[in-house]
Amino acid sequence: MKIVHKIILANTFNILLIALTGFFAYQNLNLLLTKLRYVEIADDMNASFLEMRLSEKNYFLYKDTSALKTIQNKLNESKEAMESGRADIIKAIGARSYQQLESSTHAYLQIISSADVKAPASEELQSRIREAGQRLREFSDHITKMERSNVNRLIADSRTGLFTSLVLILFSALGFSQLISRRILKSLTEIENVAHAISEGTFTKVETVQTVDQDAVMKFLSRVKCFSFFLPNPSDELGSVMKAINSMSEELKKHEELIIQSKKLASIGILTAGVAHELGNPLNNISMMAQAYAELYEDLSREDRLDYMTKIEEETERIRDIVKNLLDFSKPKKPNRSEAHINDVVQKSLKLVQNMISISNIEISVRLADGLPRVSIDINQIQEVLINLITNAIQAATAGDELHISTRLNVDDNHVEIEVQDTGKGIPPEFLPHVFDPFFTTKEASGTGLGLFVSYGIIQNHQGSIRVQSEVGVGTCFTIELPAYDTKEINNEWS
Repeated sequence: MKIVHKIILANTFNILLIALTGFFAYQNLNLLLTKLRYVEIADDMNASFLEMRLSEKNYFLYKDTSALKTIQNKLNESKEAMESGRADIIKAIGARSYQQLESSTHAYLQIISSADVKAPASEELQSRIREAGQRLREFSDHITKMERSNVNRLIADSRTGLFTSLVLILFSALGFSQLISRRILKSLTEIENVAHAISEGTFTKVETVQTVDQDAVMKFLSRVKCFSFFLPNPSDELGSVMKAINSMSEELKKHEELIIQSKKLASIGILTAGVAHELGNPLNNISMMAQAYAELYEDLSREDRLDYMTKIEEETERIRDIVKNLLDFSKPKKPNRSEAHINDVVQKSLKLVQNMISISNIEISVRLADGLPRVSIDINQIQEVLINLITNAIQAATAGDELHISTRLNVDDNHVEIEVQDTGKGIPPEFLPHVFDPFFTTKEASGTGLGLFVSYGIIQNHQGSIRVQSEVGVGTCFTIELPAYDTKEINNEWS
């Protein structure tokens, strides 16, 4: 079922609750008005009955025969009032009570009518008149009091009922809106997270989202069929979006694998070209020296022959270094990690290049932050990276330039950062995207272009990152990020 249909059904349900509440409130109000009208009629009748009793006393005490006529008129008026309001009175007090009231009034009227206005009333007649009048008065007063009590009870019940209905409607509206909004917001949050993950290159799928506190509600709703449409539905709008996101994620993952494969092929091409170029020079040198050695062998002294062999050995060693660096990157060995303080690693690396720093005549400043968390690293590999960065900085600097080395904690993502910054000649902006490419170098013949390439691989194997910023004439800054030590994470990785 579509979400819009769910919202319409929830609103319809709430409207029905409001309509039912209004209907019952209207019925109660009509009944209340009916009872109030009867109470008004009863008050008038009770006032008339009270006057009749006073007229009785005048008749009995003062022999005032006109009092009988007054009583008859009052009774006739009461009967007319009862007849005109018959429907309301019956609705208010019921047919049985109405008949009792009517018969009592009629009986009292008959007794009064039987009295002789000319002759004095006998003791028996006086007793019957008193009894009939008293019975009518008491019955009317009893019904009036009872109806007043009913009116008060009806008002209290109506107030309680309206308040209860209002609370039910409010909670119903809040409950349904909460269920629907949670369903929508949780799904949108999951979709947003997946979209962010996809933008960062992690291709995950959208799962149906349910929080722990919703489990009991969802179980209840699944048992009540009329509320089952509030459950997550793969056919609604969000379900369609989730399917589209999942499909897109799968397709992007397939395309990423194809791109990675193509990049691997491109890298193989780059490596092949680089190897051919790098190995070409020493091989040519070896070939030329071997030819010269063979042609001039008879004329060469022992020292010259040793010199030729030494140069051939140097060129061979150069080839061996190129191949070794390639193998170190193409088949990186698993880091032999141990728990370490990064400041100690930096200081040990500086001791290894201290002589080079002194000879270069550059100024160096070291700022190591206190209280840094430990890191899990292969100390030798990280030292190799630091030495490579420091060596590059020294080679790019001239006498009087500065080299700044610092450490700090990136609190946001819990990473330890190492920064190596120089004030040398800098790297042109068109070269920056390629500094980590194999065989890319700005040192011309003096460099192999594999130092940063290998360093990049080492940092990646440590689940870290390395980035560079540079400006020509200002200097270059390399920043290394390594994750802070987490015993649980490291143990999982080692296992």
